[in-house]
Amino acid sequence: MNLSVLTPEKEIFGGSIKSVKVPGKNGQFEVLDGHAPIVSALGQGEIRIIDAAGQRVTYQIQKGFIEVLNNEVSLLVQGISEEN
Repeated sequence: MNLSVLTPEKEIFGGSIKSVKVPGKNGQFEVLDGHAPIVSALGQGEIRIIDAAGQRVTYQIQKGFIEVLNNEVSLLVQGISEEN
């Protein structure tokens, strides 16, 4: 599964992942390999990415959108900061 995390200025993350957890407007949800197609608004909260090597990467966002289609995940976000 491939993920692109984009802001209006640049690409923040791009690559192969195992999963991504996002703050949906009605609560958090996780996208795994083979997830059904979806488009959803995102609220303020944490994005947690598990990359193909099993490493965890987390970001805080203010708002955004997620699109999932054919194992391609796109996150369009505003107000992002990386956590360590």
